[in-house]
Amino acid sequence: MPQESFEEMLTGGHHNSLGRTVEVTELLLADRARLPDLYNCYFSENEVVRLRVSSVMKRISIAQPSWLVPYIDKFLTEIAAIEQASTQWTLAILFEMLGSSMSAEQLADAKEILKRNLTTWEDWIVLNYSMQTLAAWAQHDDELQEWLLPQLGRRTEDSRKSVAARAKKLLALFPA
Repeated sequence: MPQESFEEMLTGGHHNSLGRTVEVTELLLADRARLPDLYNCYFSENEVVRLRVSSVMKRISIAQPSWLVPYIDKFLTEIAAIEQASTQWTLAILFEMLGSSMSAEQLADAKEILKRNLTTWEDWIVLNYSMQTLAAWAQHDDELQEWLLPQLGRRTEDSRKSVAARAKKLLALFPA
């Protein structure tokens, strides 16, 4: 019997459900060689599949972050170009988790992607995770901090409570 593809496994069900995400994660953790197959699902026509790929990638980044290091350049180019909120908020999470494994150039590119997301996206989750990762990095980057603080200040007035509250919380990390 042929092996079921990850795309097949991640298709179907309610779009807000995990579907078979946990099962796919377990299969990957048992067989790292299948990671390219999962990565390629980011290019599925099905946005639910792409959402669930992001969920699996987050789980892999927690369990085996070193496995994703070879994908950093692809995250910065191919995945950053996908116009889907779940992909963008996952990038913010992955970038924060993988930041210490990034080259200076990769880190600069990741900062630019998140800065763009913070200023152009309106999805509340993209905004929250972009602010979170940028604030973490700005703790040790005066130039980024100088750019970020006014952005956070503007977001404290956001009509969405979660965005405004996150911006206020993150601003508090930076003494005046």
